[in-house]
Amino acid sequence: MSVANNTMTNTAPPAGWRAKLSDWAPQLILAPSLLCSFVYIFVFSAWTIYISLSNSSLLPSYEFVGFEHYVSLWQNRRWNVAYNNLFIFSVLYVIGSMAVGLFLAVMIDQRVRGESVWRTIYLYPLAVSFVVTGTVWNWLFNPTSGIETFVRGLGFESFAFAWITDRNLALYTVVITGIWHASGFAMALFLAGLRSVEQDLIKAAQIDGASLTRIYMRIVLPAIRPIFLAVLVILLQFAIKTFDLVVALTGGGPGIATTMPAIVVYDFMFQRGQIAEGAAAAIMILLALAVVVVPYVLWTLWSRRGERMNG
Repeated sequence: MSVANNTMTNTAPPAGWRAKLSDWAPQLILAPSLLCSFVYIFVFSAWTIYISLSNSSLLPSYEFVGFEHYVSLWQNRRWNVAYNNLFIFSVLYVIGSMAVGLFLAVMIDQRVRGESVWRTIYLYPLAVSFVVTGTVWNWLFNPTSGIETFVRGLGFESFAFAWITDRNLALYTVVITGIWHASGFAMALFLAGLRSVEQDLIKAAQIDGASLTRIYMRIVLPAIRPIFLAVLVILLQFAIKTFDLVVALTGGGPGIATTMPAIVVYDFMFQRGQIAEGAAAAIMILLALAVVVVPYVLWTLWSRRGERMNG
């Protein structure tokens, strides 16, 4: 009996350590990535803020000059045009992507034949990089090689489609390309939301004689309101950080007609060597992202807290 007790005593500590190690394993695995994320987001952001308040030019300088570069930035015509372009692009891009994505999701939700094939086709643009997307659409919009050349080859010599070279229309080519790229993503999220709606509610409405349009407007779409908010926030983040799509499609031109804030940041830092002004521009983009993300995070936390209190 004593031998058995000694054996149990000797084997108990390892089992306890295994249990503790098992409990701490997720934290230990996530710790390096969380540490890197903390450094990447908070430490580098703090350093960028300080650089934007310094007298840095080609190399970092830690001579404090206050908000001088922010004032200079907002007096820069190119920056103002870029911010105005960002506003127009963001509104049209988000509304267009959500509208097209929702339409595709509703169509696929009708249990069409070959549903998996259609889903793959609509999601395919998301698998293509922004650089490839911009390059291909640049070829389509280019009047010397794309749609205009093709239609004129059919005999319509007077046909003109030179949006990409028109200062007043070039930005809308970026919007169209962005919608093509992002609508499949919006469709996937909306479709997941549509499939999560209680079927009993839909069947009850059908029994009451409600039309398909009325069912979607009064029951289905209100039920997936959180999906709308999530898609809105994600697409706004995509829009604010737009860089490579514009560079590949228009290069920011013609002139500065399609310049975006991220392009201005790149130009200040890597083309002109004005890293303080580039840092100030980057902080303005960060603030724009914060305006989108922070309220969404607070709303999510408040909603979860309300669910816990009610549930």
